Amino acid sequence: MQRRMDLTRSDVRNVAIVAHVDHGKTTLVDEMLKQGGAFRENQVVQDRVMDSNAQERERGITILAKNTSVHYKGTKINIIDTPGHADFGGEVERVLKMVDGVLLLVDSFEGTMPQTRFVLQKALELGHKIIIVVNKIDRPDARLDEVEDEVLELLMDLDATDEQLDSPVVYCSGREGIATLDYHQKGTDLTPLFDTILEHIPAPEGDETAPFQMLISSVDYNDYVGRIAIGRISRGTLHQNQEVMVCDYHNPKRRYKSKVVNMYQIESLKRVPCTEATIGDIVCISGIDDLTIGDTLCDPSDVEPVEFVQISQPTVEMTFSVNDSPFAGQDGKYVTSRQLRERLMKELLRDVSLRVEETDSTDKFIVSGRGEMHLSVLIENMRREGYELQVSTPRVLFRTINGKQCEPIERLVVDVPEEYMGAVMEKMGTRKGELQHMTPQGSRMRIEFLVPSRGLFGYKSEFLTDTKGEGIMSSVFERYEPYKGEIAKRTTGSLIAYESGESVTYGLYNAQERGTLFIGAGVPVYQGMVVGQSPKAEDLVVNVCKKKQLTNTRASGSDDALRLIPPKVMSLEQCLEFINDDELAEVTPHHLRIRKAILDNVQRAKQRAKK
Repeated sequence: MQRRMDLTRSDVRNVAIVAHVDHGKTTLVDEMLKQGGAFRENQVVQDRVMDSNAQERERGITILAKNTSVHYKGTKINIIDTPGHADFGGEVERVLKMVDGVLLLVDSFEGTMPQTRFVLQKALELGHKIIIVVNKIDRPDARLDEVEDEVLELLMDLDATDEQLDSPVVYCSGREGIATLDYHQKGTDLTPLFDTILEHIPAPEGDETAPFQMLISSVDYNDYVGRIAIGRISRGTLHQNQEVMVCDYHNPKRRYKSKVVNMYQIESLKRVPCTEATIGDIVCISGIDDLTIGDTLCDPSDVEPVEFVQISQPTVEMTFSVNDSPFAGQDGKYVTSRQLRERLMKELLRDVSLRVEETDSTDKFIVSGRGEMHLSVLIENMRREGYELQVSTPRVLFRTINGKQCEPIERLVVDVPEEYMGAVMEKMGTRKGELQHMTPQGSRMRIEFLVPSRGLFGYKSEFLTDTKGEGIMSSVFERYEPYKGEIAKRTTGSLIAYESGESVTYGLYNAQERGTLFIGAGVPVYQGMVVGQSPKAEDLVVNVCKKKQLTNTRASGSDDALRLIPPKVMSLEQCLEFINDDELAEVTPHHLRIRKAILDNVQRAKQRAKK
């Protein structure tokens, strides 16, 4: 590699793609990779190639920020694909330190959404250059001029500088792989987007001959080489087997020497071994076991930790505990408190937005995150890995500010057909939501609320029912405000199994008259397990294991086949939304069950009588 003594490196650009969920980031990255020569002409490539995690492909969202790169006109463009969902905002915050600019992607119909505001604000705070990309211009309902105005209004709201207000606008269709600077003329490929990146995103600056310095922004793990740290070199040059000093900006006492054993640079979708890297390069290194996100690697002769952005604090917590139900240990590979603790501590290394606290009991841990989905993704990953655990209902984290108890408030944006507005407004009223804006969009209405985070627990399934599946809702944390008062929780009760055994058709037939069942015939149940939902507020105990008494007497028609209504099968998110304060969700690799915290029916009745 030829040495350059100047302070900029013109053959590299580092850029992140940020947007609201489902605005097309990953699809656009697919096309950038294809047109950047990442694949052979005859290579079969799956859609959303960056979403490598199984849950990402199933949910259709990006959960983890990922690095890739393309080469264009002799310049290497390092691209970071970021999550769009608010619960994974910590991923966005930490990777923005690796880049010099962002592509702000906005849907040509939906326009600016809550997460658009959040990610743009973080980019502006770091002083990054912005390229506005209006995506999905091939939609028949595209509102190109209006959406461009919405983005400019958002930039003004967020106190953008004059230079940021003059950000270029590129019109794209990620699915078709075209871009244009004038939407009246259809593009043929993504050349205008690549040219705009080279022209507008600044080249990395720094002195290659200065002492080495690099901030760790991401951590991965590999069973063969251990922990892999990913970061961008901000000063100097790094060589393989070089001795470095590890230091922490927020903990000056934490310093130790180590050696960089292996180095990799990211080429397209692969990590390619290298022996040297310099300013502006995003590199992966292994061989240093205790590295965490936010650490700085320095030359031992000049130790200067880089300031790391303080990640926004969690707003929701849940209690994770060892599974102690009668069916414990039948399904999972990892069932002990030690294994549960190790897994949660391992997750802390990758996820900067997560917090894990130990409790008085060795079997219980309080896990805090950015939202219900943030924690449900962790639970789903754990069950797929073979863990058994029990989790409590989500609880919001209160704070005391100026002597007042305050709670997290979310900015909720719903997009619904006009005929369902009344139902949404009514539900928001009972959940302490405050109306902010209403904007008509054709036959639909976009409504914006400020609502307490706890008011949104369990609302998504209700919202989809109220809008007949046609509504779209998304929310992002706004701020802490004084406590808004009591919010009525679930208005329905539970149907609880009277005894342990196996559910039979006769018992289920009698129980289904009391409410909606969650199980069918032939399912093992235990006393205290929730087997259905009661339409009334109080819980009902039902005997789903009850068999018909056999007699010698037969009556005409009485032995006809009993017809059962198909049970309601709930996903993990629906279980977490459903459970009450006195209930737990039992999560195992193959089963999701809901149970009462106190299983014995008599003890539970005594406990209720005391209250």
